[in-house]
Amino acid sequence: MKVNETPIQVRYQETDMMGVVYHANYLVWFEIGRTAFIEGLGFLYSEIEQQGVVSPVIDAQVSFKKPVRYGDEVHIRTWVENYDGLRVAYGYEVVVNNDEIAVTGVTKHVIVKKDTFKPVSIRRSFPDWHEAYLSAMES
Repeated sequence: MKVNETPIQVRYQETDMMGVVYHANYLVWFEIGRTAFIEGLGFLYSEIEQQGVVSPVIDAQVSFKKPVRYGDEVHIRTWVENYDGLRVAYGYEVVVNNDEIAVTGVTKHVIVKKDTFKPVSIRRSFPDWHEAYLSAMES
């Protein structure tokens, strides 16, 4: 399975009164990791959106194992956890310092027409993207 690793610099404004990263910021970090993963497959969100489609999150799950603090060295590991030709689930690990897993998560997406939000089959409409997902799950 192909796993992309994206460095994240924890900014002070991302922390809360307890000095740890505020929980909603992990979803932003997941998006950064997901975008880098897709770019690593050879695609750009901006080019995909120019074709009249978008990829909304339809479900998100986050599990917190260890606090991440300002100054920690952080990487987001991202991979395709599941893909069926229509929906894709990305898996994530937020790794701090010495490869300690601090947060895990999954976001599920579907490609939809931008104007109607009707689902679009990746398999049929974007065969190169479809093959890239299949390959990423196997490698």
